[in-house]
Amino acid sequence: MRPHGALQRWVGMRLLFSMSLILVAGCAGTPRLPAADVEAAAFPAIRFFEGRTEGSGRLKVVLKAPVPVTVQSLGRVAGDGSILLTQRIREGAKPERTREWQIREIAPGRYSGALTDAVGPVTGEARGNRLRFAYRMRSGLDVEQWLTLARDGRSADNVLVVRKFGVTVATLQETIRKVG
Repeated sequence: MRPHGALQRWVGMRLLFSMSLILVAGCAGTPRLPAADVEAAAFPAIRFFEGRTEGSGRLKVVLKAPVPVTVQSLGRVAGDGSILLTQRIREGAKPERTREWQIREIAPGRYSGALTDAVGPVTGEARGNRLRFAYRMRSGLDVEQWLTLARDGRSADNVLVVRKFGVTVATLQETIRKVG
C-alpha cells in the first residue's frame, strides 16, 4: 500500500504545481491591442516590411522579469512578389540571433509563408489597419502576432502572445518603425 500512497502524493503535487502555474500564467495577461480601424485599407504587409525597419519593445515571460528586445530588419521583395525579411534580434543579455521570414500575399489581405523559428506554415490576415500572423514555434509554443498600423503608415504596434496548452506564457509589446 505504501507505493500507492507515494504515487497519490506525487500526482497531487504535480496537479497542485500545474494549477499554480496556470494561475500565475493567467495573471500575466494579454496586453491590450491598440484600437483597430476596420474601415481603413488593409495593412500592406509586403510594402511595410520592404526596406529597413527597427523594432523596440519589452518581452515578458511568465515568472521572469521583463527584458528589452530590439529588432533590426531588412526586407526585399522577391521576383514572385513575396517579401524576404531578415531580422537581427537582441533579447535582454542573450547573444544576438537571426531569423528569416518569407511571406506571400495569397489573396487580398491574406498571407502565407515560412519563418525559421516556426514549424509548418505562417498564416496571416489583414483587416483594416490590423494584421494578424499565427504560427507554431519549434518548441511547440503557439504564437499570435497582432500588428496595428499607425495613421502615418510608417510605424506599427506589435503585440505578440505566446501560449502553451492555451495558456499565455509570454508576451511582447513592440513598436516597429520604417527607417529611411
